[in-house]
Amino acid sequence: MSATIDTPGPALTAAGASLPSRPGLRARRRRNLQILRITVLVLLGAFFLVPLLSTFEFSIRGIGDAPRTFEAWGRIPSDATLRSAIIDSLLLAVLTSVVALALMVPTMIWVRLRLQSISRVVEFLCLLPLTIPAIVLVVGLVPVYAWVHYLAGTDSILTLFLAYVVLVLPYVYRALDTGLSAIDVRTLSEAARSLGASWFDVMVKVVVPNMASAVLNAALLCVAIVMGEFTIASLYNYVNLQVAIQQLGLSDASLSMAASLSALLFAFVLLLLLSFVGRRRDRRGKA
Repeated sequence: MSATIDTPGPALTAAGASLPSRPGLRARRRRNLQILRITVLVLLGAFFLVPLLSTFEFSIRGIGDAPRTFEAWGRIPSDATLRSAIIDSLLLAVLTSVVALALMVPTMIWVRLRLQSISRVVEFLCLLPLTIPAIVLVVGLVPVYAWVHYLAGTDSILTLFLAYVVLVLPYVYRALDTGLSAIDVRTLSEAARSLGASWFDVMVKVVVPNMASAVLNAALLCVAIVMGEFTIASLYNYVNLQVAIQQLGLSDASLSMAASLSALLFAFVLLLLLSFVGRRRDRRGKA
């Protein structure tokens, strides 16, 4: 007996050849996903860049048919009101960052180590300013500022750091909480304590260096919020950067737009510096 082997017909062979192979299907999906990512990035980039470019174009626009000029940008350092507002805002940003971090870093470490039972209460208190409108916060702090001005004997704009510390609490809490969740705080503290370290050394020399990126994130958020704050300073009749920009917009729109865009670029540079520091720390950790 001779065995016969059936071979697939031409129709079946053509149908099988027309089916896409698994590697080809994966490559097509990968290509479609890449196109989707590029499209989303282009749309988001246009969403953020078009207003910035429009602001820049307006700041260099001449009056009538006059040619474009960078005169408004050159007048930023020479304007006395704007220069004073920038210095005051920077001082407020530094003071707010230092006070907020000095208050929140040891508190959150201690709660994480020794007082886990009140962690929800601390979280609620820190996130509460997000639910309070700025006008309500200003009205509630009026008696406090009356006593502060009476005891300090001054009405300096730097006293605004008290209100700003309350304002930045939710953002500082979230940044530090993320940093603490990324490390094993209890194991580190127990190891340091077993080697004879005090609780102060545990916080300053063991825990804080391991959450340095979170501390930098919190400091950057403080600076960005203080540099962009308008409502509280305006209601208390202080002239910070945003109030000065708003007042300049009534008389010199080009200078106002140039100063506003400069503030945004300053925050962007801070963000780049923070990411650079974070990458260097990651490289050292991997090494």
